[in-house]
Amino acid sequence: MKFDSTRLDELLSALDRQIALGGGSKVGLVVCGGSALAALGLVHRTTRDVDVLGLARATAGGIVVERLEQLPEPLASAALKVARDFGLPADWLNLGPAPQVGMGLPEGFGGRLQGKEYGNRLTVYYASRYDQIHLKLYAAVDQDSYHVQDLALLKPTGAEVLAAARWTLTQDVSGAFRDSLKDFLRTHGHSDVAEEV
Repeated sequence: MKFDSTRLDELLSALDRQIALGGGSKVGLVVCGGSALAALGLVHRTTRDVDVLGLARATAGGIVVERLEQLPEPLASAALKVARDFGLPADWLNLGPAPQVGMGLPEGFGGRLQGKEYGNRLTVYYASRYDQIHLKLYAAVDQDSYHVQDLALLKPTGAEVLAAARWTLTQDVSGAFRDSLKDFLRTHGHSDVAEEV
């Protein structure tokens, strides 16, 4: 079952209510991927799930993203109840991209997050357009799929593609990845960037 930004608001508001019913305390989630693109109005498309990067922890220096190995209780139980009530798969709220936190996020990532409260318990911090360009480029090089389309719809400038490309090379330092990145850039209209990485 796919959902759009309106349905996403409904699901996350329901999640907030379930967290409260379960006696849970306030929680901040950092989200990227299709649901973040839809929530911020960056790309108008549907998505199948909500990709959680990690927990958002407020510090004096801004939001820090903490990696999760699993969804904490009572958030996990609340998510299952929302899945039941709305006919969603059990993993509609998942940690698919969570390993990226350990590998490293673009510099300044936390300062660009855009937060939205869904009630008294749940705040979701969405990855910015700039950071989504980085994450989407990295994913698109290895997976020629919807990531490519999302990246195109974000309409990155040459400077943004160059910054994203340089960041991806910190994630995979192999010569094979560099070659794949260059091929991808040339194929998708960024030959000038390919020559600079």
